[in-house]
Amino acid sequence: MADYRRGLGDAGEEAAAQVYEAAGYEVIDRNWRNKTGEIDLILSKKNQLVFCEVKTRRSLAFGHPAEAVTREKQQRLKRLAMGWLDENSHERFSLRIDVAAVLAHRDGTFTVEIIEDIA
Repeated sequence: MADYRRGLGDAGEEAAAQVYEAAGYEVIDRNWRNKTGEIDLILSKKNQLVFCEVKTRRSLAFGHPAEAVTREKQQRLKRLAMGWLDENSHERFSLRIDVAAVLAHRDGTFTVEIIEDIA
């Protein structure tokens, strides 16, 4: 079961990355980890850095994917973003934390909703 979820999550992350790239963002890091947790996607566009949590579901039976990003998770994402900034050189950027809510369809396609600036 874990392999199935990992595969679904990886596919959702790739779908989200493609949506960002189509909007002119560059993926600069994926699945960055530290002791606090993991950031799925880190992207840049002009003078903006985006830290994105990707949530993928096959249906809405258990709620919208973004509902899984609780206030506690939002706070953790902020700490993770600061950790990434501490470890990586960067110029002056504005920072944003997004959620990519991904719905995987039976035909292999995805619907991706980017919810900007959640935290």
